[in-house]
Amino acid sequence: MRKFNYEAKDKTTNKLVKATVQAETEHEAAKLLIEQGFTPVTITEAEPNDNPLSRLTDRITSKDKVVFTRQLSTLIEAGLPLSQSLRTLVDQTSNRRLRTIIQELIASVEGGHTLHDAFAKHPEVFDKLFLALVAAGEASGTLDESLQHIAAQQEKDAEIMGRIRGAMTYPIIVLFVIVGVLIFMLVTVVPQVEKLYKDLHQTLPFITQFIVGLSQFITKLWWVILVGVAIVVYLGYQYFRTEPGKHTLDVLKLNAPVFKGLFRRLYMARFNRTGETLLDSGVSMLDMLAISSDAVNNSIIAAEITRAAEKVKGGKDLSTALSVEDHIPKLVSQMISIGEKSGRVDQMMGKTAKIYEEELDEEIRTISTAIEPILMVVLAIVAGGMVAAILLPIYGLVNTINV
Repeated sequence: MRKFNYEAKDKTTNKLVKATVQAETEHEAAKLLIEQGFTPVTITEAEPNDNPLSRLTDRITSKDKVVFTRQLSTLIEAGLPLSQSLRTLVDQTSNRRLRTIIQELIASVEGGHTLHDAFAKHPEVFDKLFLALVAAGEASGTLDESLQHIAAQQEKDAEIMGRIRGAMTYPIIVLFVIVGVLIFMLVTVVPQVEKLYKDLHQTLPFITQFIVGLSQFITKLWWVILVGVAIVVYLGYQYFRTEPGKHTLDVLKLNAPVFKGLFRRLYMARFNRTGETLLDSGVSMLDMLAISSDAVNNSIIAAEITRAAEKVKGGKDLSTALSVEDHIPKLVSQMISIGEKSGRVDQMMGKTAKIYEEELDEEIRTISTAIEPILMVVLAIVAGGMVAAILLPIYGLVNTINV
């Protein structure tokens, strides 16, 4: 569908409204506006917005999606028609991009599409888990409950990722400080020491010669360093967007020293929490596995879940299918086996998710605690090396004067 910017007069308030509508043609856009109680003044096709700054400032955050989902659920639960609920949210949404999407949802719903189909037109915002739960809610007549499930899932994911980012913030700040201090010393202090010794025709110690050489390289060829870093970052970014690059990154996450335990627990928490939410909402086992494999966000784990799904399709129990996979812990298959025997796989996956979420919290604390002293040692080595490189020539100079 194409997007059209329009100016129209609201028949009820007689006010001029400017917004965006989605339709196949300009004629259909005008028809939709008239059906919505507007009198079109101007309708022009919107140009695609390729401005990186706009995309950054209008980015839809997890919090935006949670608030939107909860508000929509509350309005539907209160008995408001779907179209009216969405119209209410347009006025309450501050994010411009999300407001535009809600307007497009209204146009789709009032055009005869289901809410699932309306959401499906924006896969960059609403993922497969979101769509599956909306479809299940529409089919069962419990859309408000499904939306609450979605919001709870989004909040849980955001909470976990927030804790991981929080644990990494301090080490990253310390690393930036170390690099900043090192560059400052190399650019300002070391050249002064070199100049002093050159004037006195003294030979610099080896460590100072090395530091001076590094200082000269940075001051004279700083642009080469910047270009080199930019090229490496760009090529790395492009590579990790390819399928081989994503696969390499996923393998690294599962096997990286120190961090592999964190990532493995994160993936198991996601898989089980997503599985619980979907099954509890009435989604079939095979659909749950297909959606969960995407939600995990790791191609290695996703491939193992997909293989298990094929075995389930062939008649095997899910617990048996998962038990032979390398990166699926035995605890997961054992808990699911208990759920299969009791008829409550969703509940057992929820309990398993809680176990891994608690272990993930502990892992984050452990890594955060271990990284701090390591960074302090690195900082001490860097600072000590710089001090030695600067003070050794000075001590040598003093000895020469004394002699």
